[in-house]
Amino acid sequence: MTIEETLASIVERFNRHADRNPATREELDGIERTIQIHLTDGGTYAVDLAHGKLGNLRTGPAARADLTIATDTATFRALVAKEVGPMKALVTRKLTIEGRLEDKLLFRKLL
Repeated sequence: MTIEETLASIVERFNRHADRNPATREELDGIERTIQIHLTDGGTYAVDLAHGKLGNLRTGPAARADLTIATDTATFRALVAKEVGPMKALVTRKLTIEGRLEDKLLFRKLL
C-alpha cells in the first residue's frame, strides 16, 4: 500500500469512527486545524480537521499547519499498524510533533 493509500485509509477510518461515536465528533466540534505529516525520507502531506472529521487530504506542505508530525516512512507505517506506540516513537526521537499542546493531544485520536 502506498503512503497516499495509507493516509486515505486513516482518514476514512477516523471518519467512520467519528460517525459511529457522536462523543468523538462532539469533542472535536468547533475545532478546525490543518495537520501536516512530513515523512523525512519521503513526501509531505496535509489534511484538515473540521466539523469533527478529516478531509481535504493533499500532497505537499500546508500553507499554514497547526500541527506538524514528522517521522520516517518505516516508523509511520509501524505507528499505523500499531506495531509501535506514539510514546515510544517520541521517546526514541523517531517521531516529533510540533504545535500547541492541545493540538498535540489530537494526534492520539487520529491513530
